[in-house]
Amino acid sequence: MKGIVLDRKFESKIKLSDVSKPEIKSGEALVRIKAAALNHRDEWCRQGLYPNLRDGVILGSDGAGIIEKVNDEEHASWQGKEVILNPGFNWGQNQKAQSKEFKILGMPENGTFAEYLAIPVDRLHEKPTHLNWEEAAALPLAGVTAFRALVYQGDVQAGDQVLVTGIGGGVAQFAAQFAKAKGAILSVSSSRGTKLEKAKNDGADFLFNYTESNWTEKAIEATGGFDVIIDGAAGDTLNQLISVCKPGGKIVFYGATMGNPGKIEARKVFWNQLKIMGSTLGSDQDFLNMLALVKEKEIKPVIDQVFSLADAEKAFDRMKAGDQLGKIVLIP
Repeated sequence: MKGIVLDRKFESKIKLSDVSKPEIKSGEALVRIKAAALNHRDEWCRQGLYPNLRDGVILGSDGAGIIEKVNDEEHASWQGKEVILNPGFNWGQNQKAQSKEFKILGMPENGTFAEYLAIPVDRLHEKPTHLNWEEAAALPLAGVTAFRALVYQGDVQAGDQVLVTGIGGGVAQFAAQFAKAKGAILSVSSSRGTKLEKAKNDGADFLFNYTESNWTEKAIEATGGFDVIIDGAAGDTLNQLISVCKPGGKIVFYGATMGNPGKIEARKVFWNQLKIMGSTLGSDQDFLNMLALVKEKEIKPVIDQVFSLADAEKAFDRMKAGDQLGKIVLIP
């Protein structure tokens, strides 16, 4: 079968290779992948910025497909079903935080950028019927990450003023959709006018270009400040988020693409009773709750572009450039 593997001998660091079709073990199912989606972690693997990298590993955490075979008779009911995959393994019993054994599909274990995948049956969920293959593949990792940040950590409520930064990326896009589904008043920020315009068309209530020196003043004037802020950048912009957060508000960050902040305005944090929280890909319970919301509200992931496996390098380059508006999808 064909698969996209990490190979750091090549300039592109990835290549389309002939790889062995996986054999399933006890407790596993063989999934014929119909669509898979990129995440930033895939590009970080290509750049050598992810731990435990191994050349020859098939990349990809997100996927959807059809169960072609199961190993155990007790799992026979899965045969032939259309499924999406939960890419998180070994979360553990503590809903508050993942175990030390927690890992994500796609590195260092083989992932979804291939024609077939062997995966434990307990990672399978039936594909929501209102989603096509590309939409279903786009949902899992970014969807559960956004859900945990916004709903579990942020405890968003109807009527809350919510800011989602860096709109256009997968997690931010889902956070915006989930915020609207929960009845929040949605603001988004970006440095690109095209992304802000798309967000407006998708239902955002307020738009802010964070490259403007007075965007924080504009945000406070328009909204009165934010109850919940969802951010994937951190860096020195964290102090700007502190300045636009309402007293008693929450800032939840799920990434640090801009690195660590040089300083934090500690006085504003304690005086305004702010909560600054970290968040990751969610637990199994978060995944179930996220799926329930997606099904109830018939939420559809925003698809940016679809590429074949043969064009995977173009897909990765698009993500690296930050040009996407929604999820980038690969088709085997």
